[in-house]
Amino acid sequence: MRVSQPKPFFFEAGPRAVLLLHGFTGNSADVRMLGRFLEKKGYTSLAPHYKGHGVAPEELVKTGPADWWQDVEAAYNQLKEAGYEEIAVAGLSLGGVFTLKTGYTYPVKGLVTMCAPMFMKTTDLMYEGVVKYAREYKKYEGKEAAVIEEEMKKFKEKPMDSLKDLQQLVADVKDHVDHVYAPLLVVQGRLDDVINPESANIIFDEAESFQKELKWYEQSGHVITLDKEKEQLHEDIFAFLESLEWSV
Repeated sequence: MRVSQPKPFFFEAGPRAVLLLHGFTGNSADVRMLGRFLEKKGYTSLAPHYKGHGVAPEELVKTGPADWWQDVEAAYNQLKEAGYEEIAVAGLSLGGVFTLKTGYTYPVKGLVTMCAPMFMKTTDLMYEGVVKYAREYKKYEGKEAAVIEEEMKKFKEKPMDSLKDLQQLVADVKDHVDHVYAPLLVVQGRLDDVINPESANIIFDEAESFQKELKWYEQSGHVITLDKEKEQLHEDIFAFLESLEWSV
């Protein structure tokens, strides 16, 4: 049985807009509950998919950070073209890295990083994550175990050359965190075993934002938007957004 994949979403509610960014190998489902919560609170939200995400893993390995950043920029511009003049950005994991990059590249109202890495694992370890994602995707599609194994053999013949570029992206953003001046909420799960949680301290310490806060969630892991403390996370992000000086 073929199941439908998550789609990008654009929940239009009020004049204040939030760009929601998912993680590497993730998709809009990572931030959909947050989007729906914000919609009820009168905030518009837009969550794009990066190229190669939310589709077959064979497509993912053909893409890289330059493609994904283009998708972030396109989503930001989509909000502008739809008439939203003031935009906040919130991102999970790689989405948090792109949140920071957006913050020092474009005018933003505020920034929320969630479990955003400032250090990257080796490309071999990162590729193991890609392989795991590919296997899970094929299971999600409902394929037989034998079919999955055969497809995985072929999949592993295709390296993901852009993982080096991903390491470079994170290193480059880390070097530019001190260019961030917008209000900033740094969110980190204490039980995160995917990235080095020390990343949160680096973001908080290096950002030049006059208004900034670092919040730890003691019972949450890496995908904090779907974890045990997601309701508290929603409320904290809403409180942060409400503290910003919107003109509308």
